[in-house]
Amino acid sequence: MLQTVWVSSAGSWALRGSDCHWDGRQSTWACGFLRAIIQRPRLRHAPNGAGRARMFRTIQICLCCCFVSGILYEISLLSGCFFSYLPVPKQLLRPEQVLSLGRSIIFLETSERLEPPPLVSCSVESAARTYQDRPIILFMKGLTNHTALGTSASYTAFSLLSSIKNVFIFPLQMESIFQETPLLSWYNQVVPEQEKNWVHVSSDASRLALIWKYGGIYMDTDVISIRPIPEESFLAAQKSQFSSNGIFGFPAHHKFIWDCMENFVLKYNGNIWGNQGPFLMTRMLKAICNLTDFRGTEDHSCHNISFLNPQRFYPIPYPAWRRYYKVWDPSPTFNHSYALHLWNFMNHNRKAVVAGSNTLAEQLYQAYCPTTYQDLIQNAQLRAFTRSERAA
Repeated sequence: MLQTVWVSSAGSWALRGSDCHWDGRQSTWACGFLRAIIQRPRLRHAPNGAGRARMFRTIQICLCCCFVSGILYEISLLSGCFFSYLPVPKQLLRPEQVLSLGRSIIFLETSERLEPPPLVSCSVESAARTYQDRPIILFMKGLTNHTALGTSASYTAFSLLSSIKNVFIFPLQMESIFQETPLLSWYNQVVPEQEKNWVHVSSDASRLALIWKYGGIYMDTDVISIRPIPEESFLAAQKSQFSSNGIFGFPAHHKFIWDCMENFVLKYNGNIWGNQGPFLMTRMLKAICNLTDFRGTEDHSCHNISFLNPQRFYPIPYPAWRRYYKVWDPSPTFNHSYALHLWNFMNHNRKAVVAGSNTLAEQLYQAYCPTTYQDLIQNAQLRAFTRSERAA
């Protein structure tokens, strides 16, 4: 059941009353308020009454249309059909409007590059396919509000991702993200040019602020989703008694994330890789939980936070990351995994998916990001054709 809608502030909606009903697919509105605003006004003892009546009736009909549009918009959000019916083009939506749904899957690109490489494209596409009823947001530092990339042939992966109905790509504006969090004072004092690991540190900070403000799930851009994560508040164990920060999820304004932001500032050391990332998550979890080793595929839980088994995201540990780029016989099923972390940070030699190689990574692309895979094949064919033309 939905209730009468009234505007509480600009851009926000609240619900009250009991005259309006909605059965989940079709809506039947019996709203006394809406009947009132379209009812013909009765103007007595007033000159030019008929003209004024028509004017007021026109105004009231316009107001009614606005209310109905708002109601339809709210229905689209609450019914999970947000992506099949958008009142406005998604390109016109602001990040806050999408994030306010509270169920976003968030990716970050804190370097200046504008063309997402195939693994980033695969990560975003696989999430969009796995979580079709949730917004998938890629924040890019190199993107600005005035950057026009959607139709540029030079940015094919950008165009590919933009065309997916539940994928949104926004500029990453850190100062705005850090507002009203403990991270703002740190950000105003730090000098990025003097930071050894700024790309990673700024990403560590941004993901905390976004999840605290809006809730949802954060994923690294080298994580391929294979099935939905059933948990709302969770951390991912990279190994026993050690948490990663490459994927985690919490509802908005969760105390654990706030405490992580405070500790981020209190014990900041940008010279130690991971000090503000997985080491931060681990020391904060250990402060409230007695961590023990995992046995089998069970998960742990503490203070309503699920500490998920390494098999959920890290069935191939980082020392063995090259196995993703090898041929398996037989291929693994990953039945106990929700997503797979491909350890791109370890991939210094830039191993890539090669069409026809039959590696595990290629099989994952084919299964979970087929559009990215087809684009990869076409680009490889184009490069081969160009080389042959030059040789001729």
